[in-house]
Amino acid sequence: MNQPSPSIDSTQAMDLARSAVAGKKFSESALENLKRWVTEPQYAPYQPALLKLIEDKDFQQLDTCFWEVIPFGTGGRRGLMSELGSATINERTIAESAHGLAAYSKKFSGKETGKAAIAHDSRINSSHFARIAASVLAGHGLTVYFFKTSRSTPELSFAVRECGCDVGAMITASHNPPSDNGFKAYWSTGGQVLPPHDQGIIDEVYQATEIPLLDFDQAVEQGLIQLIDEDIASKYRSSVVSHSHSDNRDLTGYFTPLHGVGEASVYQVLQQAGFAGIQRYEPQCAQDGNFPNVPDQLPNPERTEVYQPAIEQAKQTGGEIILASDPDADRMGVCVKNGAGEFIHLTGNQVGALLADYVLRKRQAAGTLSPQHFVVETIVTTPLIAAIARKANVRIINNLLVGFKYIAETMDQEGPDKFVFGTEESLGYLAGEYCRDKDAAIAALWACELAAELKAEGKTLLDRLDELYREHGFHLEGQVSKTCKGSSGNEQIKQLMKAFRNTPPEKMGKLKFTLVRDYQDLEIRSLPENTVTETFSKPKGNVLMLEARAEGSPLTVQLGVRPSGTEPKIKFYYFAQAEVTDPGLLDQTKEEAFSTIEDFKAALMDWIDQTLANT
Repeated sequence: MNQPSPSIDSTQAMDLARSAVAGKKFSESALENLKRWVTEPQYAPYQPALLKLIEDKDFQQLDTCFWEVIPFGTGGRRGLMSELGSATINERTIAESAHGLAAYSKKFSGKETGKAAIAHDSRINSSHFARIAASVLAGHGLTVYFFKTSRSTPELSFAVRECGCDVGAMITASHNPPSDNGFKAYWSTGGQVLPPHDQGIIDEVYQATEIPLLDFDQAVEQGLIQLIDEDIASKYRSSVVSHSHSDNRDLTGYFTPLHGVGEASVYQVLQQAGFAGIQRYEPQCAQDGNFPNVPDQLPNPERTEVYQPAIEQAKQTGGEIILASDPDADRMGVCVKNGAGEFIHLTGNQVGALLADYVLRKRQAAGTLSPQHFVVETIVTTPLIAAIARKANVRIINNLLVGFKYIAETMDQEGPDKFVFGTEESLGYLAGEYCRDKDAAIAALWACELAAELKAEGKTLLDRLDELYREHGFHLEGQVSKTCKGSSGNEQIKQLMKAFRNTPPEKMGKLKFTLVRDYQDLEIRSLPENTVTETFSKPKGNVLMLEARAEGSPLTVQLGVRPSGTEPKIKFYYFAQAEVTDPGLLDQTKEEAFSTIEDFKAALMDWIDQTLANT
């Protein structure tokens, strides 16, 4: 870090910061966090740079860096990188995260030693941050198993289990922009940390002063950090391939890792399984945290834009399917060619429904299903999966808060030997017992197997979706969000949640709201009165689910509202359902549903803007 020479001391700096708060140029929360970094000895390396920023009155930058202590959300700690600051990912916050994980783990176990696994993706600084995390964990006396090369998140989860670790950490920011990075904390199960462990870790983070830190190379020489790589990765890939349910391999298409690590996991699994017709989309294969050949440099496989370059090549060279994994290769998206030769992007809900249907049919045919087997999804994932599971006479567990860690927790609570499939709408899928986090590789394997089987019957994934709609009703889901950055954005998100909770809308477009299920207050309230009619006990979280009916239509709609746990956004999930009374009327049902939802989305965004303008 550059060491500028400020001409003010810490007392003068804090006086300037307080004046900035009084002048509304700096937030109160940032002032409290800044004070620690300016005055406490553990932050001494950062203090010259901090004092210079304060002297220069760069309070906008300071507010960005200090407006919060970056929390553990649904995906661990994730956010903007900077050289310093409690609200950003930097050397200190990474070291604090590793320290908190190690200190809490030892306190929980009552032991002074233990084991940890560390992996990182291809993002900017990921390798550097991983070495810091490993050096801190080793400094705490833990034996660290460290992946030599960049690896996927499910490989980290697998390594925690395979190496018998107490904890693990993955350095990644998933699908976020190049500016971001993060720290995902894992427990001994191979799943992300859950309550009460997450709070226990963050408590240790808050209390962190001096942090033990060994020299990485010396720790390797002494055996405190043990390098792992292909020895573990090959076992992981074989575990995934062992879940194959079909021999059909006649399929052509492209896979893109979007400049992430998916080539070593997803693509290698597909090749090992025999999908020779799936080629790499080379322009997006090089591991590069700037994501240069991804449109807008946003490597999120939920975005249709990321597939366009591969689609153009597929149109010229042929290909029936395009697969994409996000940078840490735990999520997988699909585009499939329709009868007119156009590529259609499938949502996470659609892929989840197709894969659930595929594995349940295969296991029914093999006689390996019982009524005790179960499928798991979150409360913001399509009800179509529940319908498919019930038809197959297996249990559906669908009352989980958002976050794949809850799916992993349910696996272990209910018995992993009876676990069939877990999914969430944001392209997360898992089967088997080999890890406890979502995995793009198993999803890609099954998507290709299903597509190849359907091709042999003269069908596509889209045809199978329509068959499911005719059987279980048409389901249309999607998501919109409002980005609200920094401390002011955080306040906006709170205001919107308060408005939806206290004065929910009566109508949006053609939809009239009739009920709200409040997972924070554990209440069901009738609308428009917003009066309590029923209570429930779980799950508890800051989520609202509103129910509505379309005027003059059999369409029913649910609207989920929640603040993102990993990004500065408030998210809105919609779920529309309509019975298909006549198979020949499916297209008409689709058109009516699309029209109603488009009107609803426009009305929703207007309501959001109006609400924020009035607060």
